[in-house]
Amino acid sequence: MARIDFYILPDTTLDARLQFACKLAETIWRKGYRLHLHCEDEALARQADDALWRFRPDAYLPHALEDSTLAAQVPVTLGWHALPAPAQDAALLNLHPEIPDGFDAYARVAEIINQHQDVLIAKRACWKRYKELGHEVVPHQLG
Repeated sequence: MARIDFYILPDTTLDARLQFACKLAETIWRKGYRLHLHCEDEALARQADDALWRFRPDAYLPHALEDSTLAAQVPVTLGWHALPAPAQDAALLNLHPEIPDGFDAYARVAEIINQHQDVLIAKRACWKRYKELGHEVVPHQLG
């Protein structure tokens, strides 16, 4: 069973959610995991890609969009289609409102909740579904 970590932010904005996603992505990558950021659509994937380029001037996180020729060569990918088959030590950062098919093939799964009403509703449903499926769900209250 995959371990599911829910990071609960006090903020309401998409920008705050993306900034935390960048910090979390860097932490996951530094721990040696390959990482896939699963987004709701191409627009969100491109916003997250841009955020990864800008989130810290002294950091570089090697990443690429899933449709890039570099996607197979970098440890961090961003996508909005079906999940890619994960490497052995792969983590999933789910920015999609729903749980993607194939999430349980990943060693770790992270979800980010902020206080925006749509995100709260969607992620509460995800939390409940993960628990129904028997996964360990671990909350991390931030701020």
